[in-house]
Amino acid sequence: MNVYHTLERILVRRPVVSIGVFDGVHRGHRHLFDRMKEEARRIGGETVVITFWPHPRLVLNRDPEKIRYLSTIQGKQELIEACGIDHLVILEFTEEIRNMDARTFIEEVLVKKVGVRVLVMGFDHVFGRDRQGDHRMVAALGEKLGFRVVRVEALVVEGRTVSSTLIRELLWAGDVVTAERMLGYPYFIIGRIVGGKRLGRSLGFPTANIRPDDEHKLIPRDGVYAVRVILSGHDLGGMLNIGVRPTVSDGFPTKTIEVHIFDFHGDIYGQDVKVVFMGRIRDERKFQDVEALVTQLQRDREVALAILEGSSHRK
Repeated sequence: MNVYHTLERILVRRPVVSIGVFDGVHRGHRHLFDRMKEEARRIGGETVVITFWPHPRLVLNRDPEKIRYLSTIQGKQELIEACGIDHLVILEFTEEIRNMDARTFIEEVLVKKVGVRVLVMGFDHVFGRDRQGDHRMVAALGEKLGFRVVRVEALVVEGRTVSSTLIRELLWAGDVVTAERMLGYPYFIIGRIVGGKRLGRSLGFPTANIRPDDEHKLIPRDGVYAVRVILSGHDLGGMLNIGVRPTVSDGFPTKTIEVHIFDFHGDIYGQDVKVVFMGRIRDERKFQDVEALVTQLQRDREVALAILEGSSHRK
């Protein structure tokens, strides 16, 4: 897949284009990409996805503390490439783009710079200043400017329309299994292992603290999860806690992301790690004493192992 960060010197044969944020690159997006590839085969063309970074919400809302997205730009790029797209254009989402009306964007970007032959739009996609660029407006303009517009209907899974908003809600609720069915892959975070207080080691469950690589990446609801841990090329099982560790906190609780890797011993401080959420075990809660906590952790381990065993059979 060719990746561009500018609109200059984009050479594409009969471009079949789609525009969007594509946060999470979920099954609905893949449904649209499949239609793009079908159209490209039909006209002997190539697929072009145009997306934006930073996430438009950071520019539009001006309230970064409330912004949480499903995929970082690196993750998005990898997921789109895995979908078989030929070209990816990553445009900086600036005030200029924010204030550009749909007609100008179509004429100056899609037609003059990219040379669009077919524009594939999601069922509810709109773009441009004041959201003027809906399917009807764009299709009428396409007739004048020489490109065709294809509208792709929503993908419905388990009676619900797949969307980034729905997936965020599922993850905030801790429902990582349903989120996986909507995404088409298990949700994951990438980060670096940093120093902690080493309290888990004294309990017989040594943990590694993870600092996510992007502060705006959505972290699922606090609680205990069964996870896969991708570390130095190895795919390991584990259980992860998101929360403030109320049983062993020192009176100044700080939210952490800590993973205990099963049957693993080694110094991994400073290494990059990918954590894949396979199932939720329970809410975080305060126990009567440390002994009760250890007993619960032993139970959590058994549940996590069962979830991981079951997940190996999921499609």
